[in-house]
Amino acid sequence: MEERTKFSVLFSVYYKEKPEFFEKALESVYRQTAPADEWVIVKDGPIPEELQAVIDKYKEMAGVCIKEVPLPENRGLGLALAAGVPECSFELIARMDSDDIAVPERFELQLAEFEKDPSLDLCGGQIEEFETTPDEIIGERHVPLAQEEIEAYQKKRTAFNHMTVMYRKSAVLAAGNYKNFPLMEDSVLWVDMLLHGARCKNLGETLVYARTNRDMIARRGGMKYYKKYKNARKAIYRTGFITRWQYLKTNFAQFIVCAMPKGMRKFVFFKVLHKKKPVMKAGGGIYGLARKFAVRAYSYGIAADGGVL
Repeated sequence: MEERTKFSVLFSVYYKEKPEFFEKALESVYRQTAPADEWVIVKDGPIPEELQAVIDKYKEMAGVCIKEVPLPENRGLGLALAAGVPECSFELIARMDSDDIAVPERFELQLAEFEKDPSLDLCGGQIEEFETTPDEIIGERHVPLAQEEIEAYQKKRTAFNHMTVMYRKSAVLAAGNYKNFPLMEDSVLWVDMLLHGARCKNLGETLVYARTNRDMIARRGGMKYYKKYKNARKAIYRTGFITRWQYLKTNFAQFIVCAMPKGMRKFVFFKVLHKKKPVMKAGGGIYGLARKFAVRAYSYGIAADGGVL
């Protein structure tokens, strides 16, 4: 029997994580039909005993090899992952967030794609979003499947769900690894990889149940968040990946969303951009106008995982 390709799974955890959520994320990785050969857990600054206890628990589990990468202080997700990628022992690395839940066949499905296509550098998939339990899905985020569609989509908003990706370590490092662009570190990396000739795809299947929070989404606005988005989009523009018009158009749309009242921003995110059912025709009043704007802005590229929303 041919030996399965070995791979690492890469986490980043910091002091604000909830131990019960972290444990569920680790459990979903432990229960995979194709188990990871190594778990690399970057501790982004000192973590409390409760989080360390979760790591220690899985260190005692059969078949689990955990490599801890402690950072002296909290650096943020991008720089934490930048420290973690070189520590991974294998060429293939699966990303996993510390509060999400991977479907049991996730790694098996992705490994099959890499084994089928040796030129593949990056493979992601779809997500379904939940607040309390994956049995109660409140939203979805669908991303394009094929290379050409991915490249076009990435010019507007991020073409991958970050917590679902499996990539080649060599391709990430060749593109310059993760950089310090809070909220947008993944989007900048995908652009860098595409510019370096990375071959990419997304699977049509849901690979991860992503934990979300309505109130958190509502708070993600204001100039603080807009400036982070603008900073990353400016960096992308300077690479030549997008035109000046694409840069200005997406920045304007993001500015409008950041300036929205919290309630309207929550509505746009859950009722339009990540809505499970097809968008219905807008009614009258302020929310009807919000729906009309969101549909237009969606095509311009605002929103989740590649923007503030």
